[in-house]
Amino acid sequence: MNNSQDRTGRAPRARLADLFHAGPHRTQLLRTRRAAAGWFSAMALVAAGAALMPPMGSTALAEAPDAGPTAVARATRTPPPGTPLTSVSLTFDEGSNDQLAAAAILDKYALHGTFFLNSGFVGQPGYMTRPDIQQLATDGHEIGGHTLSLADLASMPPDEAVRQVCNDRVNLAAWGFKATSFSYSFPTITAETEAIVAGCGYNSARGMGTVATAVDCSGCAPAEAARPADLFNTRATSEVGAAWSLADLKASVSNAEVAGGWLQLVFHAVDDAGGSRSVTPAVFDAFCAWLADLTTGGATFVRTVHEVVGGVAQPVVAGPVPAPAAPGENALANPGLETPGQWGLPQCWRMSPYGANSPTFTIVPGHNGGTAARLEMAGYKNGDAKVLPALDLGACAPTVLPGHSYDLSAWYTATESTQFELYFRRADGSWTYWTASPWLAPADTFSQARWRTPPVPADAVALSFGLNLFDNGTLTTDDYFMTDAATTASATTAPH
Repeated sequence: MNNSQDRTGRAPRARLADLFHAGPHRTQLLRTRRAAAGWFSAMALVAAGAALMPPMGSTALAEAPDAGPTAVARATRTPPPGTPLTSVSLTFDEGSNDQLAAAAILDKYALHGTFFLNSGFVGQPGYMTRPDIQQLATDGHEIGGHTLSLADLASMPPDEAVRQVCNDRVNLAAWGFKATSFSYSFPTITAETEAIVAGCGYNSARGMGTVATAVDCSGCAPAEAARPADLFNTRATSEVGAAWSLADLKASVSNAEVAGGWLQLVFHAVDDAGGSRSVTPAVFDAFCAWLADLTTGGATFVRTVHEVVGGVAQPVVAGPVPAPAAPGENALANPGLETPGQWGLPQCWRMSPYGANSPTFTIVPGHNGGTAARLEMAGYKNGDAKVLPALDLGACAPTVLPGHSYDLSAWYTATESTQFELYFRRADGSWTYWTASPWLAPADTFSQARWRTPPVPADAVALSFGLNLFDNGTLTTDDYFMTDAATTASATTAPH
């Protein structure tokens, strides 16, 4: 059997979308996994234009002609004297490829939206590609940032949070987009996270779930102020999904019109899948048709976030570069799994299942009297599960040097065969599956797995690895170690 294949002959590659989506949903719900297998595919460099439009006053917007061959002609109306001006921004998070259907509907009614993207997911199955994003910008939609890999900024070390925000904007700029608008991936927003977003050069940052709707946030304001008091935590609705009706969407706009100001609607999936985070294309089309008619010649205008906030694009700022471990030093954070982290997992470690199976994770007594990670697999049909360092930008995943080999080890017990499974990160922050070690035999008592990797690829800047479980059974792991082989006297290759 090829060492990089599972027992069915398929490469044991976990879906990267699953790895990044581990943990609770950014509202109260768990994130739904993407159905598509996910790793980042290399995309050809695309020449991209700026995604910004100059700020436009309400008069200019009212007088702007319909754009595009499919734009619907609408009659001009005159609002009653004293009617407050209202801006409505249609915003979309994460850049899933079903949002292209939403973009087509926006184009149909000559409306523009703001698309907040995780640049680390671009080109991954289930997400937009760079040509998709370029077309959005060409059609007048705004491209904004959403962290590189869907990060909860308030839960991570400051340097990692800076990398998530700044390096995401660096990627967008390298692709030709002058991103000035940002949206948080999770609802916890602090003064520190606001300062990070501002320091990375953004002009504004959108929150979520802080505007009154027919669905939630009763007692909240019906809209953000025309001049927000806090540009780095602007108010917006909760995520529009299956619980929302067309009437709910219309009511949110109508309530905002009474008060005047700025209403930001938050969308994720636009499809017929029926998920909790989905709005159907039929509902979205009907809403856009109503909204386009409402805004023609009236006191309500659909504007991108940048059109509302304005300001020039600031220079991009890269986050701090994590250094590799010193010679002979264990490169892994929390290698003994002793320090607790989020969601019941050790700090810096994540469980990553894929395929059709039902793994569970528990903390159990460890190899040297501390704690260990125990995986128990049930209902196995295909795929695998493993615990491995978080696929982040340097706080947990160790930095590596291109062309160097690394000695890996871990103590384990297992009822089934296991192997090291490896991923590497590129300079742009994207992760990809790399390779797997030879098989390791089951072990009733703690045994040490040891393996020296091949030279890491030329474009690799960080590494993550873990022992996997390919069948019903249990696997317990503890005391991981990783060091540059150039500083290691010898290494033992584990037997097949």
